[in-house]
Amino acid sequence: MIKVLFVCLGNICRSPMAEGIFKKLVKEEKLESKIMVDSAGTGSWHIGELPDRRTRQIAEKHGILLNSRARQIHREDFETFDYILVADRSNLREVERLAQSHPRAKSKIMLIRDFDPVAPQSEVPDPYYGDLSDFEEVYQILDRSLRPFLDFIKQEHRALLQEMSS
Repeated sequence: MIKVLFVCLGNICRSPMAEGIFKKLVKEEKLESKIMVDSAGTGSWHIGELPDRRTRQIAEKHGILLNSRARQIHREDFETFDYILVADRSNLREVERLAQSHPRAKSKIMLIRDFDPVAPQSEVPDPYYGDLSDFEEVYQILDRSLRPFLDFIKQEHRALLQEMSS
């Protein structure tokens, strides 16, 4: 199974939205038995909480139900997950710091927008202090970034995905 983790600061806005969008894309491709998706935050403020109500509202508008609970990234995640996609450079630095004791982890860590065809290498803005339009903008950024990421996974793991289908 291919395992993907999305990470932001509190795990209540960007990363749960990315998780929901990616799960929807994986389901549309009928790969839900082959790709596992989760999300986490670098901070601990919101552990156990549902995603922000505005995150859930925008996701629902696009047909996605978000019901995961916030959690903080753990060192074990570097062993568990094949890909760790991070929302911004600040969280990227924190995730890389946590990963220092895991020699192979660095190659697993990427910015979500590394796959954005419009603005590669950019950050996913934090909508927390904004309004619904900011959450919609984040949705659009994630949606257009995660589609090419799924294509990347399908290309990188073509043999494994075909093997798992047999």
